[in-house]
Amino acid sequence: MIIAQLTDSHIRADDGLAYGRVDTKAFLARAVEHLNNLVPPPDVTLVTGDICDLGRPGEYQIARQLLDRLAMPYFVIPGNHDHPDNLRAGFEGHDYLPDVGFLHYVIEDYVVRLIGLDTTIPGEPGGEICEARRRWLSDQLNRNIVRPTLLFMHHPPFLTGIRHMDVQNCGGGAALGQMLATYPQVKTILCGHVHRSISVLWHGIEASIAPSPAHAVTLDLDPEGPPAYHLEPPACRLVYLNDKGLLVNHLSYIGNFDGPHPFTDTDGKFLE
Repeated sequence: MIIAQLTDSHIRADDGLAYGRVDTKAFLARAVEHLNNLVPPPDVTLVTGDICDLGRPGEYQIARQLLDRLAMPYFVIPGNHDHPDNLRAGFEGHDYLPDVGFLHYVIEDYVVRLIGLDTTIPGEPGGEICEARRRWLSDQLNRNIVRPTLLFMHHPPFLTGIRHMDVQNCGGGAALGQMLATYPQVKTILCGHVHRSISVLWHGIEASIAPSPAHAVTLDLDPEGPPAYHLEPPACRLVYLNDKGLLVNHLSYIGNFDGPHPFTDTDGKFLE
């Protein structure tokens, strides 16, 4: 099984450019085309929040049109830039989304159990896994302690060293980590929000952040570094379930790059 992750597309309506410069619609369209052209193709795509930039209905209409081009099923969760009611309306027919309350859900259709967590706090840039959300998650995990499980959420529950992003990460991370340490079926956690490829072994679980298919948050580990972004090569996350039951994390760059080139000649000898 192959699981793709797209995150932080920040779609603007009409001809709007994010920060007056970034054509996020074009970047998302290229990301969708990239996933559709992978061989073998992903079985499913997880869209981990900040789908739209201002959370307006027109933005969700555009995002839906682009994401519907995916050749595989996809599932969405909100980020801090999303508006929950507009997201629900924009993805009408995505019946896994709850009608009220947190936008949590469980997808049982695959060999890997997929659990989407809503980490958002309305009107706030940061997120939280509060006691009520932990209780919901614990209930879901107790329903199946055998099948390998992947959690996906917008805000990372760990610090990255990028100060201006760390101050708006996921509150309640320590309590969440202590709880998840008691559920060995949880194999990996996929996050967004920070617009960079970051990974860490967190409470014995591989946790990672995927880059945006558009702009990247600048890699600046100076505590006094100002908020900024770069236009780095866009990418998406791919998680591969191998025949040993391990979830293996890959990064897939979006674009046209020179290659592939063979290592060997037609006789199997390495080229000099």
